[in-house]
Amino acid sequence: MKKILVPTDFSEQAGRALKTAANIAKKTGSELILLHIIDLPQEAMDAVQPGFDVPEIIFFKNSAEARLSQTSLSPELNGLSVSQILRLGRTFDLVNEVAISNDVDLIVMGSHGASGFKEVFIGSNTEKVVRTSEIPVLVIKNEETHTFFENVVFAIDLGAEVKESTKKMINFFTSNEIKPSFLYVNTPNNFKSTHVAKEMAEEYIQQLNIAKYEFAIYNDTDIEKGILNYADSINADLIAMGTHGRTGFARLLNGSISEDLVNHSSKSVLTFKL
Repeated sequence: MKKILVPTDFSEQAGRALKTAANIAKKTGSELILLHIIDLPQEAMDAVQPGFDVPEIIFFKNSAEARLSQTSLSPELNGLSVSQILRLGRTFDLVNEVAISNDVDLIVMGSHGASGFKEVFIGSNTEKVVRTSEIPVLVIKNEETHTFFENVVFAIDLGAEVKESTKKMINFFTSNEIKPSFLYVNTPNNFKSTHVAKEMAEEYIQQLNIAKYEFAIYNDTDIEKGILNYADSINADLIAMGTHGRTGFARLLNGSISEDLVNHSSKSVLTFKL
């Protein structure tokens, strides 16, 4: 891992995400990129493009630049390579654009946890970043500030093909001495016997080249509840799962469960594109 992008609106939740990103950067030797987006209605953006030439926008720009510079001098960032980016536009589009153009390996964002996304990324912006990002997204919840994650639940779909992105995520965990606990949620609509599920899990996990691992089958009424309830039962500090992007969780999670799980979970969540 070389670069970590931290979108910030300077809120308390964004500050916790930055602290966690700094801890990860220190452990992995990564560069931090701080991103602030002046998010305006489309009519306002049409009026000021391509530059910041409206007095009100100039004021916001100068204020944001000062706060970005102040944030980059935070004590927790001492010893790290930190750069700053200020953009004008639509939040979720620009997070993805900046991440790709800067060859970022991880996006770290703040959230209010189970109460939903409010201050940090208004409305559905965070959910859209999670759903559409080609780059792994780590959403930090509530008062959590991690040195690094230790107790990780890795939700898997036993009927899905093992993707290279899944292997990369496992490599990221193992290179940092993290052994995720693999989880399959049994639901009434997609029930598998314990014997069948264990055989499928063994075949699936063997493709990830993991010698020792933990695997659990959890029965629940739906996948989202199963993941959340199991994570609570083992006091996990992170839930990791793959997403098919704009089409949602086509196999592991269906419909709007991807956004719902990230939004409803009291645990931090790491998503990556399958």
